[in-house]
Amino acid sequence: MEDWKTRNEEADGVIEGRNAVIEALRAGTAIDKIYLQKGETDKTLGHIAAKARAAGTVVVEADRRKLDAMSRTHAHQGVIALAAVRAYASVEEILRSAADKGEPPLIVVCDELSDPHNLGAVIRTAECAGAHGVVIPKRRSAGLTAVVAKTSAGAVAHVPVARVPNLPALLEELKKQGLWVFGTAADGATRLYDADLKGPAAIVIGSEGEGMGRLVREHCDVLVSIPMRGKLNSLNASAAAAILLYEAVRQRME
Repeated sequence: MEDWKTRNEEADGVIEGRNAVIEALRAGTAIDKIYLQKGETDKTLGHIAAKARAAGTVVVEADRRKLDAMSRTHAHQGVIALAAVRAYASVEEILRSAADKGEPPLIVVCDELSDPHNLGAVIRTAECAGAHGVVIPKRRSAGLTAVVAKTSAGAVAHVPVARVPNLPALLEELKKQGLWVFGTAADGATRLYDADLKGPAAIVIGSEGEGMGRLVREHCDVLVSIPMRGKLNSLNASAAAAILLYEAVRQRME
């Protein structure tokens, strides 16, 4: 029974308990996020938090009820880590990948997609469309967890995903590198089919509920609207990403 539990736990990328998390950090396991019990002042948990932050891992405080709901072993000891299915890339590596292929960069930037199924679907579409990489923020976003990997149908093995602390700063850096930043917005002044996506481009996809944040929106060069002919006025985030990516593919084939 214990072997089955361990295998199941590893398959989902859930690492529970102080010793298990410490060992994972010591071994250099790619960790997506660590949840620590809120209000705990235990020295061991403090050591885990410090070691994780030093390694660039996101550390989140959570109440005991949330940890209990996440736990498989029911012995989490106030700490649960979610392993990343692969290490994160850097934005420089994504841009280098485009240069190595002799192609204008095509990057998808996800502004706080919290649903792992949506993020997995975006990564899958990015791979199929030949995008050079996906960028997500460190906070308030799904990461490269087992659920994302499964939804991506294996695309996470082929598409580099970078994680950055500040999306507006990233967009400014991409502009300096010669990319045009296209944001998706229902009230965008530029219709999708009038947007020029042939050159170096970063496509920004807003979150499921709120769309793009104000600062991210302000750092876009072009706000693009997708024609809506039905009664609803918005698309699922991964569907919007697919429509923009494949318009870029169409334009680049001409």
